[in-house]
Amino acid sequence: MDGVAAPLVGADGTDLMTTRQFFKMSGSGNDFVVFDARTEPAGAIDDPVVIQALCARGTGVGADGLVFIEPATEKAADFRMRYFNADGSRAAMCGNATLCVTRLAADLGAGPREGMRVQTDSGIVTSRMVGASAEVDMAPVHEVRSDVAIELQEGEQRIGYAIPGVPHLVVLCQDVGRIDVMGRGRALRLHPAVRPHGANANFVSRREDGTWSIRTYERGVEAETLACGTGAIASAILLCTWGQSGLDTTLVTRSGRQVSVRLRRHDADWCPTLRGEARLVFTGELGDA
Repeated sequence: MDGVAAPLVGADGTDLMTTRQFFKMSGSGNDFVVFDARTEPAGAIDDPVVIQALCARGTGVGADGLVFIEPATEKAADFRMRYFNADGSRAAMCGNATLCVTRLAADLGAGPREGMRVQTDSGIVTSRMVGASAEVDMAPVHEVRSDVAIELQEGEQRIGYAIPGVPHLVVLCQDVGRIDVMGRGRALRLHPAVRPHGANANFVSRREDGTWSIRTYERGVEAETLACGTGAIASAILLCTWGQSGLDTTLVTRSGRQVSVRLRRHDADWCPTLRGEARLVFTGELGDA
């Protein structure tokens, strides 16, 4: 790939156009730029301005987020994953990014295909490839609120809150297709009830076949994304809490692809397993501007 429309320069003035290899990955339409930084450190790419430029659509590679695969700093892990939103902000967890990294790590030999331990900012998680799909056992979810003091709007039935690594609001709707995800999503993302850090906003409604439609407004991207793994987990937990779904929930993302969440209880905690697409779109190099 012939790079981006303008030179990428690190905070120290270093020109980043040095044929650095990257991988473009997609998890149900949630897309990422991934760098293998196990032997060649992230260096000047590890800069919010550079991350924004790489994730910019039209002038950069284009992505919802950027990931570094690095040597683990904990002995129990095979490798470390650091995740950044498209605006350059760091996030403790991204479900679809973890699925994509699992696929890539298996391809690169960074972890065993049948089961690997990934160090994230929210703890070590276990993941694996299951056929063409990836699966990750997420960290236990401790904080779940079945109801949040936010006034419902037309078409909304209930609002809950959960933190599967990052904070999420979940809105049970009559039909997500009739929701203004950009307008309502941004209002919820910045609502006083989720200050000071804000939250992602997920809208879910039941489909005729018993699966669920989900649409997500993501903080850090500040727009609707085609899928959100942690949003699917938060939604599955709240749907089960509300008696709307069981321990196994299938959700159809905005891209039309499915993700599935399997839940189990351990004392008061929810222990989720996320399964979904982990697709290598292309491999490229940063080149001359």
